[in-house]
Amino acid sequence: MSKHAALDTFGRSGNPVIRSSAFDSRASSDSERMTLDGAVNKTAIMLAILVSTAAISWNFPSPFIVMLSYIGIFAAAIASVVTFGFWMPFIGFIINPRPYLAPKTWLVFAFGEGFFIGLISLSFETMFPGIVLEAVSLTFCVAATLLFLYKSGIVKPSQNFVLMVCSAVFGIFLFYIGTLIYSLVTGVSPEIFSGSSNASIGLSLFIVAMAAFSLVLDFDIIEQSAEYGSPKYMEYFGAMALVTTLIWLYIEILRLLAKFRSR
Repeated sequence: MSKHAALDTFGRSGNPVIRSSAFDSRASSDSERMTLDGAVNKTAIMLAILVSTAAISWNFPSPFIVMLSYIGIFAAAIASVVTFGFWMPFIGFIINPRPYLAPKTWLVFAFGEGFFIGLISLSFETMFPGIVLEAVSLTFCVAATLLFLYKSGIVKPSQNFVLMVCSAVFGIFLFYIGTLIYSLVTGVSPEIFSGSSNASIGLSLFIVAMAAFSLVLDFDIIEQSAEYGSPKYMEYFGAMALVTTLIWLYIEILRLLAKFRSR
């Protein structure tokens, strides 16, 4: 077994998007192999595009931009399903991942997710001025801290660590589905999800922690995939998965800060 317990144990991450055997493929030649620097660069490019489109929907909330944002969000959802597949609890992949399409879908994904983040951020900023800057700062601080702890070996994705994070993320995913069903049936969101009670804040803290720890698994899988010589398109696939985790972390931090502001 190699030093990368996340991929050795499951071949997948705590991030549901990256839970597949896609990272097992190998390149046929050195020129076609994935590199760690390539994955890092593509992640940076995706984040730059995401922030740019988020700024557009933030600064120009006209009816046309709002409509364009919704179209972009829908297109990003389609790009995500086409690339990552569609996974359901207890069933598995209904639509199998096709990572080789990532070089063709990443741009639509980045633009659409940017519009999505922009609309959500504007909504929270309207209710709680200054909250977005706090959430963005905390998100990048948490991500940078986890990357440092991972690279320094302080936080290691051991088998027990991977089991804990994957089990927790699976439970959170089921909780999201249950909350959605409850909201559709009753017309209101459960207090534990959207309220500002101690229990609700405690739950948000737990979810933020699991989203942060999922970054460690993503770092580990991307690094090992580069070492194993995965195909070049896995740079895009890994970057898209990592950006998805960062978006999840940001939204949950945003919700957590909103709960504190509501007390």
